[in-house]
Amino acid sequence: MTSPSQPAPSQPAGAISIRGLVKRYAPTGDGEGKLALKGVSFDVPEGGIFGLLGPNGAGKSTLINILAGMVMKTSGSVDIWGFDIDRDQRNAKRSIGIVPQEIVFDPFFTPFEVLEIQGGLYGVAKHLRRSEDLLRAVHLSDKRNAYARTLSGGMKRRLLIAKALVHQPPVLVLDEPTAGVDVELRRQLWELVSEMNREGVTVVLTTHYLEEAEQLCDRIAIINHGELIANKPTRELVGMAREKILVLTLDRDMAQLPSHPGFVKCDRTGERSLEITYDKDRSNAGEILSAVQAQGFAIVDVTTREADLEDVFVSLTSQAHAAA
Repeated sequence: MTSPSQPAPSQPAGAISIRGLVKRYAPTGDGEGKLALKGVSFDVPEGGIFGLLGPNGAGKSTLINILAGMVMKTSGSVDIWGFDIDRDQRNAKRSIGIVPQEIVFDPFFTPFEVLEIQGGLYGVAKHLRRSEDLLRAVHLSDKRNAYARTLSGGMKRRLLIAKALVHQPPVLVLDEPTAGVDVELRRQLWELVSEMNREGVTVVLTTHYLEEAEQLCDRIAIINHGELIANKPTRELVGMAREKILVLTLDRDMAQLPSHPGFVKCDRTGERSLEITYDKDRSNAGEILSAVQAQGFAIVDVTTREADLEDVFVSLTSQAHAAA
């Protein structure tokens, strides 16, 4: 696997540093044009796996395309590995690899040729190219001389990752790398991303699979309607979920559901089973169980379920939408 090779200026704020980033697209008719990013600011810490989440149309793709040099920002600043994308464009581009969501490469070249050509485009001297190492790293050595068009969808995604690493960038951006792939391939890609990170590559991951972000990412930023609405360590972000769920099995059928002011929600899941959601800042499990027993029910079994990242994501984006 590759390792970071780009020299960095002294004391960079992070692997990526974004300050006041604004992007307004040119108008296509009446009006001012879409404001895709509204003064976004955050840092991607060096050496971690950073999740960038948001609903469709939130501004994630615009931000990634600015990092890739494919979209010009309207204002603000972006540093990649300490290099400003305007003042030091060459080193900024050499410090980042982008794996696009779309599978795009010439189908008539072999995987080895794809990597060799990409190395040449980045000015990597022939004797310094690591095409064979990269093919091994993404488990494609046995497809070295196959036409790229004959590869499966999962193999093509792994080849795109290898292609993004030919110039040994210290930062890798993966845009929806597991979109549309099956569960087993998703697990393989997770392992590959984790391995690259262990070997020193800072990874930025965008995904619609919140389970993926929760499992892989050290820190997560959420963008909605072009604005940053959260940027916290993953555990802290998940901890923002105040609701907890008790799953109860009772000793008899319920003519009516138990009720109590401490219940946020009470749902019947069977003749003798129910789920009670409560705010853990206002009540605790003991109080909820006592309330059920006080209404004449004996509890046969109880399990608890914590809120997860999906609950937080829905809550935060809903709040941002309501405030807009």
